[in-house]
Amino acid sequence: MSISLQKGQKVSLDKPGGGTLTRVRMGLGWDAVAKKGRFGKSKAQSIDLDASCLLFDGSGNLADQVWFRQLRSKDGSVLHTGDNLTGAGEGDDEVINVDLQGVPANVVQLVFTVNSFTGQDFSQIENAFCRLVDESTGQEIARYDLSGAGQHSAQIMAKVSRDGAGWSMTAIGATANGRTFQHLLPDVTPHL
Repeated sequence: MSISLQKGQKVSLDKPGGGTLTRVRMGLGWDAVAKKGRFGKSKAQSIDLDASCLLFDGSGNLADQVWFRQLRSKDGSVLHTGDNLTGAGEGDDEVINVDLQGVPANVVQLVFTVNSFTGQDFSQIENAFCRLVDESTGQEIARYDLSGAGQHSAQIMAKVSRDGAGWSMTAIGATANGRTFQHLLPDVTPHL
């Protein structure tokens, strides 16, 4: 059973039958809004959104990052499956896999961001979402719709945090501007 998260809502990642999730997939999907062309015809455009996973330690320091220029964390627990330059196609356009048991003990939060590398703002993007899937079952656990079209070119989507012996996910949905995760770091810090 998937939970549709609202901005600021938190959900535990404990399995319904007990135990905690060990492997999750964060999927990002989007479509470009068709532009009006000549004679009123719609014309497709390409928008390159990039998903990133930022790994933070207990002091709020960036310990590692996974993005289109570094597809794997230093320890191998987080893996980006590759860069989608257009958003074309159904389902997840970019995927980041996380082995929660392999995440180093000093890492307490994983923050997922999305930014428009090509610089278009979110008013030109539709049907954008991020979702968390249990990799062992393929079941969607939580989904956050990245509505809120506007003049921003990035969003801080969600964070997955150590929660006692397990993990929890919090939908953040904060808007920001920047073409890469480095530009977003000052906007991420208040959400740690």
